[in-house]
Amino acid sequence: MKKRYTLIIFMLLLCGGFWLMAEKPYVPLVSKQKAPIWKLQWADEFNVNGLPDSNFWSYDIGGHGWGNNELQHYTAADTFNAKIQDGVLLLRAQKKKLENRPYTSARLVTKNKVDMKYGKLEVRAKLPKGRGLWPAIWMLPTDRKYGGWPKSGEIDIMEHVGFKPDTVYGSVHTDRFNHIIGTEKTCGIAVEDPYNIFHVYTIVWNERFIDFLLDGQQFYRFENSNMGYAEWPFDQSFHLLMNIAVGGNWGGQQGIDEDVFPATMQIDYVRYYTLN
Repeated sequence: MKKRYTLIIFMLLLCGGFWLMAEKPYVPLVSKQKAPIWKLQWADEFNVNGLPDSNFWSYDIGGHGWGNNELQHYTAADTFNAKIQDGVLLLRAQKKKLENRPYTSARLVTKNKVDMKYGKLEVRAKLPKGRGLWPAIWMLPTDRKYGGWPKSGEIDIMEHVGFKPDTVYGSVHTDRFNHIIGTEKTCGIAVEDPYNIFHVYTIVWNERFIDFLLDGQQFYRFENSNMGYAEWPFDQSFHLLMNIAVGGNWGGQQGIDEDVFPATMQIDYVRYYTLN
């Protein structure tokens, strides 16, 4: 979840570097081939109350800004910030000072516990509401074969910033395509009431492309150019991250509404499939 400087202009979507005018209807990227048959490989349905299952989840910890000047301190195994209740995982950003940060939050990761290469990954979630919040569902490489960020890649299944309440984004970052050099590959899509309605955020990933879907509707495709790892480092294992950041270079562009805390992201399930 790296910083961005691209602002989405009203009723325009930046998808793969092309502006799509609102009056031009979007044509889904539909394959004419037979629909794939998916086999469930791993899932967390969050059916046991308490802390997240340590067989699946670890925690990123700390309050050093996370490369984006974020203002939260991520905690570990703290039900104040992450717990399962009534079949839902609750990630919470709280207004609570910890060390040098005014907020606490949680960032769950599956690294070295559930790593994935190709397949379909879907997360059903409600997002936290409020200006200054920056929730994300995303993936990073487990082994960083090609080097540090962004050389080994990043896949943002869903990102949302509170000052854009009607939009979620899917993105990738690579050595050649990233915001630092103004070449990031990203697409925003309108979403109906992401705060009170569960939506399913999905990627379908194979050796040829990564598709991004909202509630089963494909809205963006990033294709393998076959030009090497600088453009396509996505031939390695990745792991899942879920978190709520506060402020930061993107999330905090229009300030922080101090009245939104505690702010909660609800995750109903996470499911990973491979082709049968």
